Amino acid sequence: MLVRSLLALSALSWPGLLLAQDGAPSVTLESGTRVPLSLINSVSTKHSVEGDRVYLETVFPILSSGHIVIPPGSYVSGTVTEVKRPGRVRGRGELFLRFDTLTLPNGVTRDFRARLGGIDGRGGEELDRAEGKVRSEGNKGGDARTIGEAAGAGASIGAIAGGAAGHLGMGAGIGSAAGAAAGLMGVLLSRGPEAILAKGSTIEMILDRPLNFELSELNFNGGMAPGHFSEGAGGPAPSSKNSGSIPRRRLPY
Repeated sequence: MLVRSLLALSALSWPGLLLAQDGAPSVTLESGTRVPLSLINSVSTKHSVEGDRVYLETVFPILSSGHIVIPPGSYVSGTVTEVKRPGRVRGRGELFLRFDTLTLPNGVTRDFRARLGGIDGRGGEELDRAEGKVRSEGNKGGDARTIGEAAGAGASIGAIAGGAAGHLGMGAGIGSAAGAAAGLMGVLLSRGPEAILAKGSTIEMILDRPLNFELSELNFNGGMAPGHFSEGAGGPAPSSKNSGSIPRRRLPY
């Protein structure tokens, strides 16, 4: 009874610190908490299909009530729920992601639900925050450039052919029209830019539901060391023979 009373007083002293049903103190991350992540594998409208798994790791500690709840190096897995490739004439590529599971460095795991809240600004993709989907950039400028380049090349060839036949202006006009038609055909047969979230990109997820942990689950001493797969496999592990101390330099006298 005394222990429970002390725990209750601790909960009052730390806002957000609650008591679980068995009386153990717990910490809750509220709905709307933002968690920055780094992608371990790439996702794109060209190579991904519905149901593919997405693997990520946390890159910044998330705290609540003075406790680190999600340390860097925790693992998050998600699912590609929908893929829409860009159209040949119109339409952008679209990706929908859902986050499913969180694993802390000490092995504690939670199933949860979260949505995409932000994407790396280095690419040309856009995020529809209301629907949580990633759109590829448009390519109207590229299409116009393709048609213009083809028309220019056609005009040059037509001018050469027309000059040889004594009809320079007519040849240039016919060549320009033919080149523009060829460029338009090329645009109609090719797709627009794909939507890509590259390996190592930083994205942000937002919790859709509260996430609760007992304080005993947040002990990260002696837990498995977090890896950073988004940066590559890394070099070989250091030898245990040299892990104790720094070797001394031998003086020249």
